[in-house]
Amino acid sequence: MQMFSSNGIDIAYADSSPDGEAKQPPVLLIHGFASNHRVNWINTSWVRFLRGHGHRVIALDNRGHGASAKPHEAAAYATQIMAADASRLLHHLEIPQADVIGYSMGARIGAFLALAEPARVRKLVLGGLGIRLVQGVGLSVNIAEAMEAPALASLSDPMQRMFRAFADANKSDLVALAACIRGSRQVLGAAEAARLNLPVLVAVGTTDDVAGDAHALAALLPEAQVLDIVGRDHNRAVGDAAFKEAVLGFLAG
Repeated sequence: MQMFSSNGIDIAYADSSPDGEAKQPPVLLIHGFASNHRVNWINTSWVRFLRGHGHRVIALDNRGHGASAKPHEAAAYATQIMAADASRLLHHLEIPQADVIGYSMGARIGAFLALAEPARVRKLVLGGLGIRLVQGVGLSVNIAEAMEAPALASLSDPMQRMFRAFADANKSDLVALAACIRGSRQVLGAAEAARLNLPVLVAVGTTDDVAGDAHALAALLPEAQVLDIVGRDHNRAVGDAAFKEAVLGFLAG
């Protein structure tokens, strides 16, 4: 892992060269809530897959996650701020433009990045995020309460238990994650979504009960395609082989 300072916040990232000559644009990977670059992108073989097809792959740990700094104030996690971290990383690496693949919260960050700095993003993949980019955010704020619970055993709600168990397994800073959930609840208006004038792939599992409808979001975007990741829920869709192949075709198309 390498580190750089994003406006005073240390952000960890991995920068992987392609296998052989770099024949494709660089790709920035942005992980989801309570995850990190390794869990979201290395353990699921995304980095190896993209490198093997000629992409330079950059994957960061979002603030509050992994090896990056972990502020405990909700205001530090506004989606616009986390999108600025991603933009500063590309600037730090002297990459003027990249393809961006985000999953769940990472997809939200990618959308805000593309809206704020359209020249930075060539193509955008919104994995695990459908209409809740625009309506209803995504994860319930009660996930913050799950992070603050004394132990997993004290929780009965299935969604709370799932995310607390995931956070515990990743040895996360639970205070930082609670702040992240409370601070990163921004949505795009329909008019803002319509300003995402770039190719977008919206990819959501057909049994995902977190993301919201992929087709409803795509209908708001000027240049969007939809991938229904068949039989996959929110957690299992990210490593799906059909998802990877569809993304590869989308980036090359």
